[in-house]
Amino acid sequence: MSHTFQGGVHPDDSKSLTNQKPIEQLPPPEQVILPMSMHIGAPCKPIVAVGDHVCLGQRIAEAAAPVSAPIHATVSGTVKAIAPMDHPGGGKMLSVVIENDFQDTLDPSVHPIDDSGMTPEEMIECIKNAGIVGHGGAAFPTHIKLSSALGKVDTVIINAAECEPYLTSDHRILLEQPGDVLAGIRIILRILGLKKALLGVEVNKENAFAGIQALLPSDGSIELVPLATKYPQGAEKQLIKSLTSREVPSGKLPADAGCAVFNADTAGAIYRLFSKGLPMYRRIVTVSGPAIALPRNLEVRIGTPIKNLIDFCGGFTEPPTKLLMGGPMMGVALYTDEAPIIKGTNGILAFAEKEPLHISDPRCIRCGRCVESCPMQLVPTYIYQAVMADKMDDCQRYNPLDCIECGVCSYICPGKLPLTQGIRTAKARILAQRKK
Repeated sequence: MSHTFQGGVHPDDSKSLTNQKPIEQLPPPEQVILPMSMHIGAPCKPIVAVGDHVCLGQRIAEAAAPVSAPIHATVSGTVKAIAPMDHPGGGKMLSVVIENDFQDTLDPSVHPIDDSGMTPEEMIECIKNAGIVGHGGAAFPTHIKLSSALGKVDTVIINAAECEPYLTSDHRILLEQPGDVLAGIRIILRILGLKKALLGVEVNKENAFAGIQALLPSDGSIELVPLATKYPQGAEKQLIKSLTSREVPSGKLPADAGCAVFNADTAGAIYRLFSKGLPMYRRIVTVSGPAIALPRNLEVRIGTPIKNLIDFCGGFTEPPTKLLMGGPMMGVALYTDEAPIIKGTNGILAFAEKEPLHISDPRCIRCGRCVESCPMQLVPTYIYQAVMADKMDDCQRYNPLDCIECGVCSYICPGKLPLTQGIRTAKARILAQRKK
């Protein structure tokens, strides 16, 4: 039996473009661009200077606030610039640019970590120093999630749903690197002092089940749980509901429901830290979409220009009308392919739309599909209408802050209302009012 939640949609997943493509190594670029903001939280501060020689794995930027994560060199070479550069999130961001010497000289700090006598707090400090953040796309610092879960949760959930269309990087990781994932899960369990983890995988990745099951520990501490193929199955709150039947209270976090949720490759990154001493320096990225000549899954150094990935995949079949970082439902539109891969990048998608990108007269036809499909049981059209009419008191009654911005309402709307964008606007206005 596959587990699921109320609401959601079933878009064409288009994963067949890459789900049979093994992970390939993208050659490191001539230079990497490392923005000081690659995570949820405050930007980092550079601790190197132009002209410095740096080694692979060397810390080049320190966290400047409690919610942040340090940044490390992803190649060895010379710091050529510290300046504002294009950022995939939009605009420019102070970045450290390193010219690659192609030696991959490891920093002396990169070595296996003997954690046999460490306390949970000391292990979390190691994860903090390695700059590990969530690999699911949000890039929340992992050390903060672990610290906030200590003594408060009874269930570890590993998110391998990968419900976004086109993306297959996590699927390939489960097929090719299941040992890293499972070893990382065991480390997470040890840190949190728990005996059980649930590994949730959608059934459209069933060909990975046998390899995972062959490596599951005999003590039953990790359970593989099939999930129904539905979007947004991989959203934290929906995954918790699917696997435990618990609901995260409005305005609260997964820890308030007794759960800590980690992406499968986040677990792999934790294992690579303790087994090899490697900080967060690479990502597995799906490059796909109708406008990509040769869709692939690539292992990429963080800081590699997006253009390098596209060129390695044969370039564009035709000029794209839309370039995204992430999936088509929640991805970020890119204005340039010169911006770099960052810690939260799990996909680069290119589309050549055959239909108009803008609808001249979007309108609600009162069909109720957005209400039926909303995984948070909200009324998206009411929120949208209230914020468009600038009736913020009415808007707040419909709980827009509970929206997870999954894009389901916009996807399902036959009237083509930009519901998700309207709810984002409502959330921003409410938070601005509270800040005042």
